[in-house]
Amino acid sequence: MRQPHHPEPEPVMPGQESVWDYPRPAIAEPTARHIRIVHRGVVLADSTAAWRTLETSHPPTYYIPQADIAMVHLAPNPARSLCEWKGQARYWDVRIDDDLISGAGWCYPSPTPLFAGIADYIAFYAAPFDQCLIDGEQVTPQPGGFYGGWISRYEAGPFKGVPGSRFW
Repeated sequence: MRQPHHPEPEPVMPGQESVWDYPRPAIAEPTARHIRIVHRGVVLADSTAAWRTLETSHPPTYYIPQADIAMVHLAPNPARSLCEWKGQARYWDVRIDDDLISGAGWCYPSPTPLFAGIADYIAFYAAPFDQCLIDGEQVTPQPGGFYGGWISRYEAGPFKGVPGSRFW
C-alpha cells in the first residue's frame, strides 16, 4: 500500500508503463529499444543492446555497452557515488570539440550480483546533450538534476525528482 504522501499515478495510455508499477528494490533488464545520443553533430552512442534499470517512481535509466559508445570522447572522472542497489558508481567526462561535460556519464564496474548485466555499461544524463533519443524520440531528462532517468512516450508518471518528491 502506498504511503499517503505519494501522488496519484497518471493514467496509463496504450503502449505505456506506469513508473508506479516498477519495483522497489530496483531491477535491471535488457532492452531492444534504440538508444542514441548525439552532441554537436557527433554520434556519442548508438545501441540496441542497452539495459535499463527500473525503480518505483523513476523513469528508466539506460546503460549502454561501451562497444556502442564513441569512447574516444570519454575520460574517467574521479567522482564516485554509492547506490544502495547497484554498488559504487564511477563517472565519466565527455569531450566533444571544445565542449567538456563533466560527470556526464557513470557506470558500475563491479555492481552487486542482481545488476551484473550492467557491469561497465555507461549511463548518461540526458540534459547536457543535444539529442538523447529512444526509438527516434527526443527524451525529457528526469527532473531534479540528480537522477539519470529518461522520460519518453513509454512511461506514465509522475516522476521522482520534482519538488516535494524526496520521500516518494
